[in-house]
Amino acid sequence: MAATDGNTLRGSASLSAVALAVGLFLTGCASGPDYLTPAVTGGAFHNAGLLAQRNATGSVAAPMPQLDEWWKGFNDPVLSRVVQRAIEQNLDLAASVARVEQARAAAQEAGAQRRPQVGVESEAARARQSLNSPLGKIASSFPGYERTQTLYDVGVGASWELDLAGSLKRGAEAADAERDAAEADHLGVRISIVAEAADAYFRIRSAQSRLRIAEDQVQTTSKLLDLVRLRLRDGMSNQRESALAEAQLAQARSGIPPLRIELERQLNRLDVLMGAVPGTYAKELRDDAPTMATVATVPAITVADGSAALLRRRPDVLAAERRLAASNARIGVAMSEYYPKLSLSALLGFESLGAGGLFTSNSFQPQAALGLRWRLFDFGRIDAEVARTKGANQEALARYRQAILRATEDVENSIVTLVQLEKQSTELTDEVAARQRARTAAQDAYQGGALSLTEVLEEDRLLLHARDQLAQVRADDARAAVTTFRSLGGGW
Repeated sequence: MAATDGNTLRGSASLSAVALAVGLFLTGCASGPDYLTPAVTGGAFHNAGLLAQRNATGSVAAPMPQLDEWWKGFNDPVLSRVVQRAIEQNLDLAASVARVEQARAAAQEAGAQRRPQVGVESEAARARQSLNSPLGKIASSFPGYERTQTLYDVGVGASWELDLAGSLKRGAEAADAERDAAEADHLGVRISIVAEAADAYFRIRSAQSRLRIAEDQVQTTSKLLDLVRLRLRDGMSNQRESALAEAQLAQARSGIPPLRIELERQLNRLDVLMGAVPGTYAKELRDDAPTMATVATVPAITVADGSAALLRRRPDVLAAERRLAASNARIGVAMSEYYPKLSLSALLGFESLGAGGLFTSNSFQPQAALGLRWRLFDFGRIDAEVARTKGANQEALARYRQAILRATEDVENSIVTLVQLEKQSTELTDEVAARQRARTAAQDAYQGGALSLTEVLEEDRLLLHARDQLAQVRADDARAAVTTFRSLGGGW
């Protein structure tokens, strides 16, 4: 009997050794396709020449800044302070950091599953045996039987799944790729927060400039109304002209409330972007507000490296590529189910009814096990799982290609918008100067009796519209530059 037990143990040990050797040999293999990053060809942007012409005209006041801190290229310390606060305090960015930590933990867990698992267990149980139970009836007939017993159990166990088909390896690859995608998403959130903060800032400055223009127009129209009333007392005017001047004044005043609404909304938006209660930093931006002409110093922007550099910086493209890699690895996870799974486990433990004899040779009870799991008659479901993962991989590939196209579209649109808005700003500057001269001449002619008040009011209206439009376009020009930097992946 002892010889038989020895042969059995030796046979189990041999089987375990063979399984271990086979496992170590096959662990380097992995089911499913190896991932290859799709080749993407890209040259220069077709609107890049517009930026080159813009930079060559000499109208650009500041050089091209570093993309990771592009907002400093506007030479506005208030803007830099706003952006820095948004980076440090924004809650969406804080949530993004937490998501990255979760993805890193998941990747660490997936990698740990490939290594042996070792655990220590101990238990002390005290029980009073029933004399009417089968065991109690038998044991109570022996001398020295004690109904109350204490069982001590201490052991160190280890288990290891032999990754024969590379399921765990592919799973770790997928988790690593998802971690990389989460990190890219975090960069995308950072870029968006920075751009949104700069956009809100320039809209605030635009509203302040337009408010100043509207208030100037109210003062100008009020002086004109005083002149009309003076002429009316002298019999040189009539009630119709007085009514027209009053209507013009009311119209100028009616344009102020919408601008105050816009200003307050953008101030609240910026406070939230900076992780603060609306109204926290509003006073800083209201005091000594500069005009758009002094704020919007749009720097030079170049895209000489073409789309290849864009793909290296755009977080949405990076995230899409990493999710494509993860979906490719999941194909291998699904295909590994075609193959058997082997696991080795061992336990070195002691068990005793008394604490005194716990750590003795008589209490020592080692165990070893070789586990086999094979979905041999479940290939239909495995086929479906493999087909599903392949479909997900094709979807991820399409999304990756779409991300590249959208990134290129963003750059092209932002370039043409920036360049054309700057051209419009130049023309509007000339128009405002001409309208100002025309308005001054019209008022002089009205005082001399050569023109009617209607013509003066029309010149006022056209001048106000041109000045207001110029303030808007200057703000839109700065915002277009922000959009261009954002589309290039600037901000990290």
